[in-house]
Amino acid sequence: MDMGSTTMSKAATTTSMAMDMGTTVTSAAASASTTAAMDMDMGIGDCKISMLWNWSTVDSCFIAKPWHVTSNGMFAGCCIGVILLVMSLEFLRRLGKEYDRLILRQHTRQQASILSTNSMANSETGTGTSPATAGKDVAVACTPQSQSNRSAMTPFRPNIFQQMIRATLHMVSFTVAYFVMLLAMYYNGYIIISIIIGAWLGSFVFSWESVDVGGPKEEITVCCG
Repeated sequence: MDMGSTTMSKAATTTSMAMDMGTTVTSAAASASTTAAMDMDMGIGDCKISMLWNWSTVDSCFIAKPWHVTSNGMFAGCCIGVILLVMSLEFLRRLGKEYDRLILRQHTRQQASILSTNSMANSETGTGTSPATAGKDVAVACTPQSQSNRSAMTPFRPNIFQQMIRATLHMVSFTVAYFVMLLAMYYNGYIIISIIIGAWLGSFVFSWESVDVGGPKEEITVCCG
């Protein structure tokens, strides 16, 4: 009887210890899970970082910990900065298009100068057209070409210096666009609204240009490289 009682007592003690250990492990796992969830939602330290849609203002952090919003005025300044950042992206896109148009005009003037020189040389030797016809050819060469006539022009390829400038503009535009995407990934409603406002203002200011009434205008970058 004593041996049986001792065995049963040891078994009960072992079972109780196992249950206590299981409870402790479960509690530790639950605590770790809760802490991780709080870290994901609230961030580390005083930064509020959420992976869901939110309207956080004070104590919000963006991109890096030093970008820590500590007041409503600072958050308003951040929203204005985001608007200007998106507007700068539209400015860089317009700048790239204008630079492509510039080098294309330079190429057209160069071709017109070559045509004028050849026409004048032929007229002086008496083997070419008259000066009046040569002048007409130059005028035609300087006139903007239609889509069907553009293919007849000498193919244009930017030189290495021009291409370096085009690539630099593209790199800067890509970098700004990437930062805008990172800001949107914080799912802050105020920041996303600022991005939308910046896109509208940037398009309004920097995409306001004359439209070709003859039909859809091909992007100038297609002609340059």
